[in-house]
Amino acid sequence: SEESLKMGELSLAKMNKKVCVIVGSQWGDEGKGKLIDLLSKDADICARYNGGSNAGHTIKVGEDKFAFHLVPSGILYPNVSCLLGNGVVFYVPGFLEELKQLDEYSKKNPSKAINYSERIFLSSRCHLVFDLHRIVDGLGEKKHEGTKEFIGTTKQGIGPSYSTKMLRTSIRMGDLLFFDTFKEKLTRLLDDARRAYGHFEYDLEAEVERYRQYAIDLKPWIIDSVVYVNKAIAEGKQLLVEGANASMLDIDFGTYPYVTSSSPSVGGACTGLGIPPQKLEQVIAIVKAYSTRVGSGPFVTEDFTEAGNGMRDRGHEFGTTTGRPRRCGWLDIVQLKYTCMINGFTDIAITKLDILSGMEEIKVCMQYEDGEGNVLESVPAQISALEKVKPIYKILPGWSEDISSVRNFEDLPKNAQDYSLFIEKELGVHVSWIGVGPERAAIIARVKSE
Repeated sequence: SEESLKMGELSLAKMNKKVCVIVGSQWGDEGKGKLIDLLSKDADICARYNGGSNAGHTIKVGEDKFAFHLVPSGILYPNVSCLLGNGVVFYVPGFLEELKQLDEYSKKNPSKAINYSERIFLSSRCHLVFDLHRIVDGLGEKKHEGTKEFIGTTKQGIGPSYSTKMLRTSIRMGDLLFFDTFKEKLTRLLDDARRAYGHFEYDLEAEVERYRQYAIDLKPWIIDSVVYVNKAIAEGKQLLVEGANASMLDIDFGTYPYVTSSSPSVGGACTGLGIPPQKLEQVIAIVKAYSTRVGSGPFVTEDFTEAGNGMRDRGHEFGTTTGRPRRCGWLDIVQLKYTCMINGFTDIAITKLDILSGMEEIKVCMQYEDGEGNVLESVPAQISALEKVKPIYKILPGWSEDISSVRNFEDLPKNAQDYSLFIEKELGVHVSWIGVGPERAAIIARVKSE
């Protein structure tokens, strides 16, 4: 059916890559969820390796929309098991709300009911996000509002949760199975938070009772995920591995300190799931046809004119998690070459090409110049240097046609084809998919020629 997609030869089964990783190549919000959703149907396991409910993607199925923050989108396919790996930080109430969304859909559509109870697996090693982490996140942001230290986080408690992980005071999913020590551990977390941020209201007893019930609810899904995932690989099962956020928000490689607190780049797939590097056979870059970012931090190609506003409006560039308007700008080849270098991408999926329809000309940043007119080799590591960078643009011709119903590459307007091939040539990575609209089926598959 049209709904199940003309994937050409680019289904997971046809590509015959047993472990496929999907990585955001920019600042997040590239549209990873759509490709993950489309490829998931052939996967045995859809596994998430980093982040928490700070990320989000919306999947549209017919008239229904699902907004997922923690649940992998493979959950929509009855044959797919979904794993939240050890690199994830896990907010239990948010996760249960997402499951409620699926329950409501099933009640409304009994013939298409989504039965997930035997298909969800939670790593015993993943760390928990508590409401105190979220409170502390908000307090930290408030303290720095209006200053250079203001990051613009989602206030979902992600940074504070990773902080307690690194301080070795965190509570992990597996600790719920040994509940007799839970209150003691949570008390220590709360005391540490109040020492750092001053006294704030927090009902410890109520939280302990809530988690007593959560421990019962989640127990059937808590597993040793490292054994599970490696056993699956040894058995030749098909794994689709998804990251949250994107490489330019990576704690090590992103625009630090305006980054997330985890490793969204491909290395995070190894540390966040316990998969050996040599097992990663395919690494797909999700490249939005233009650039966006949320929150503070340098953004070299940001466009403050009608062009940038138009991209935001046509692309509905408002955060899935926060609803914040995203900052919009032009495609940045310097930045993309940098994330290609880090991740070793094997394929590119261009998303939202349709948003550029109707533009007479399209700018692409080809080089960075520093404040003194010198051309830089790559993205500078220091923010003070990156803030002074001037983009050197190449102007490409646009197209006026609506491309949302196009399903074959050759049927795209010539300038849209040329734009896609330009990205492929500059990055040296094959463009295998092109997204041309929000619908599930609005994607072009492009097979590599031998």
